[in-house]
Amino acid sequence: MLNGIFILAELHGEAANRIAEINARFDRKLAGAKPPHVTIAGSSGVGPLPPSVTAEELERRLGPLARSTQPLELEFGHPVRFMQSDIVVIPLRPHGKLRELHDRVATCGLPFARARFSFTPHVTLSLYPRLADDAARELLSVRIEGKCVIDALQCYHTRDPQAARKLLDLPLSAPAHRTAGDAP
Repeated sequence: MLNGIFILAELHGEAANRIAEINARFDRKLAGAKPPHVTIAGSSGVGPLPPSVTAEELERRLGPLARSTQPLELEFGHPVRFMQSDIVVIPLRPHGKLRELHDRVATCGLPFARARFSFTPHVTLSLYPRLADDAARELLSVRIEGKCVIDALQCYHTRDPQAARKLLDLPLSAPAHRTAGDAP
């Protein structure tokens, strides 16, 4: 049984709506659990936090980090199966601003468990069901056009088989960097 706190970045916009449709079609359990998202901490890179960590501690450690981070724009890769399983994910670029955000969260002083995998940023299309060959082929042929913006971090307490509960929502609110030609 899984019981811990995960740090996510929910997706918004047309790409997120398309992913939500795919989740609803191929994995109703995943679609009902959380909106489309990128797991920043709790799955790969660092494991989940113990459920004893309070919302106040999360705010104290993650609030300054979120306030000093600008929203991130993501581009989607082509779907892949995760490590010889029926899990189908859309990989995201593993370096750059998303990696920096993960690393800052991972080193913010919260007591994360150890992870089984190195940080592999992705959006999950199908997690729970065993996929028939035709469904797997269809999922692997999906293309998500356009970009998506991450503009907040969410902390969820996941306690399977119960529904996950959102504990905190922290906007990424650093001002955009101005260049010499920008008007004040």
